[in-house]
Amino acid sequence: MACAVANGKPLSAVQPCILCPSTFHLSYTVRHGPKETCVWRHPFQMSNRRSVSFCITAILLVALASTAYAAPGQGQVHPEMIVSAQWLSEHLNDPKVVVLHVGDKRSEYEDGHIPGARFLVLSDFIEGEDAELPSPEKLKAAFEKVGVNDDSRVVIYTTAWYPMAGRAYYTLDYLGHGNHAALLDGGIDEWKLEKRPLSKDEPKIAQGDFTPHVHPEARALMEEVKKISEQPAKSAALVDSRPDKRYTDGHIAGATHIYWQETLVDAKNKPVFLPPDKLKELFAARGIMPGQKLVTYCEIGLQASHMYFVAKYLGYDAAMFDGSIHQWSHVNMLPVVEGKSLR
Repeated sequence: MACAVANGKPLSAVQPCILCPSTFHLSYTVRHGPKETCVWRHPFQMSNRRSVSFCITAILLVALASTAYAAPGQGQVHPEMIVSAQWLSEHLNDPKVVVLHVGDKRSEYEDGHIPGARFLVLSDFIEGEDAELPSPEKLKAAFEKVGVNDDSRVVIYTTAWYPMAGRAYYTLDYLGHGNHAALLDGGIDEWKLEKRPLSKDEPKIAQGDFTPHVHPEARALMEEVKKISEQPAKSAALVDSRPDKRYTDGHIAGATHIYWQETLVDAKNKPVFLPPDKLKELFAARGIMPGQKLVTYCEIGLQASHMYFVAKYLGYDAAMFDGSIHQWSHVNMLPVVEGKSLR
């Protein structure tokens, strides 16, 4: 939803509107500038005709946003997809913000979590040793159990392997809720580094009311991957998100390589995302061009979910090959290319 901007007071003097995606600020957002005034609060600052027209449009946009996944912006960065620890600390009490602590061990959640965070166990949104997507019905139940509603703004972090946060985002995007989801920049590591409080209390969770609107185009299937691999085109590219050695041991023909950790400042000590300009430079250095559709893959679709998130953040049309190299090589026994050459 758009917010009108007028010259005047600094942004810090304005109460953020939870209805506006623009309140999902990137960590690097400068907090000084013109005053933002949400038109929802001041509809009569415009003429009656323009006010009515705008409000109708805004209501339609809200309705559409609840059923649309994070659509590509043709190279436009989506800062609302990443929130800083400061932003989250200022919105912990917002009733529409749902914080998800993703993990495989409940003990890690019980040892200390961000106040108000709900525990989402990995097995509720991945299935089997190859980490496939469960049915939409099971996913609906999983997110409703942690209190996600159709109008919830979901902020995700993990104490498990870092790409698990990206996998949770990917799952919500697949279900049509990507426009209302974000990752916590730096995760709980950055939260702790900034000496923000942790809690051992488990919040009372009201059952959510979540309506999946599945977007199958977010999930690349074998035939699409084969086509991109066999018929190189400027319109699409495969991105291998695994470590360098795994790529050189054998990758799908035509796939470029970006290890998911390369998108962070320091995966071990400061796992915040690189600024958008640095991410764009990284993609360009690997031969990825603006406007391409990117299909990410890894071993079983976890590291690839992180790269899917980054691609969407940078405005690319993206899909994730959930079967990844496991399905390609180990199940279907299709050939791979060894070494660093694309083919």
